[in-house]
Amino acid sequence: MKMQAVQYTPGGPDKLYLAQVPIPEPGDFEVRIKVYASAINRADTLQRMGRYNPPAGTPLTLGLEAAGVIDKVGQGCPANISVGDRVMALLTGGGNAEFVTCRYEQVMPVPKGLTLLQATAIPEVWITAFQLLYTIGKLRSDDVVLIHAGGSGVGTAAIQLVKQAGAVPIVTAGSQDKIDFAKSLGAKGGINYKVENVGEKVLEITNGQGVTLILDCVGATMYEENLKAIRLDGRWIIYGSLGGLQVNADMSKLLAKRISLLFTTLRFRSIQYKANLVSDFTKLSIPLFENGSFQPIIQTSFPLKDIAAAHSMMESNQNLGKIVLNVREDDTTKEVA
Repeated sequence: MKMQAVQYTPGGPDKLYLAQVPIPEPGDFEVRIKVYASAINRADTLQRMGRYNPPAGTPLTLGLEAAGVIDKVGQGCPANISVGDRVMALLTGGGNAEFVTCRYEQVMPVPKGLTLLQATAIPEVWITAFQLLYTIGKLRSDDVVLIHAGGSGVGTAAIQLVKQAGAVPIVTAGSQDKIDFAKSLGAKGGINYKVENVGEKVLEITNGQGVTLILDCVGATMYEENLKAIRLDGRWIIYGSLGGLQVNADMSKLLAKRISLLFTTLRFRSIQYKANLVSDFTKLSIPLFENGSFQPIIQTSFPLKDIAAAHSMMESNQNLGKIVLNVREDDTTKEVA
């Protein structure tokens, strides 16, 4: 049996294509998901360019998240995992396809009231933001959090998580539209990094206090601005390198402010780490998605065959929130209400 899946040769978006590949079989402790919707992330574009190799054993098919219906259950899965369950999944790869296999621990129920297209916008970016804020950043209600790329999938999720915790989010973004939208989600302030001095603007917004926590996906080009923006004993988490990783750093400035400089990734974490993270996230978030306190933010959707256009949009930084993929028509919507 064959299925359609996104494949690529290293290069630009034009190197993406759909191919017929074997439908995967679930191994022990795995489920197979009939995929209705998937999404793209920065990691996918980097992998396509040959700059981010996936973990060993991961299928070459792109896609770090998917939503659909469990279609087969492997040996060792618990009794509460059943064929027919509507689920969303955090993946190491393989989601941009008609079927995907996944460890059962990385599968979550689709919140009541959400379509599968909405649900696929949750796993990768929301769990990344949750990990940054709670597992790594130890978020507190008195924190003031600087969120770089506030219009991105991770950024829009982080704003909502920070607000829900009672803390204060401040964002950077590259357009006024993105800043305005971030404020509509709960950001106290927004800074256009293209035309404003980020460090000085943060101090202005915080009455000279600075921020206690930084979520940094930029790296080198924002290093000096982050140093200005962060206050004494602040936590600074680097989880991406859109602006490079090479800096000529004077560590005395870090030392003087007693800054905790932390680095983290998610894709290469252990099964147990991801299991704990998914469990903690599910307990907090599912009720909040169901009552409307949290909302997945979607810029647009593309059919799977237009995967190259989806990658081009992400690389142009046009998206506000997630770019998602329609894999097949959703015939499960009768279960949404």
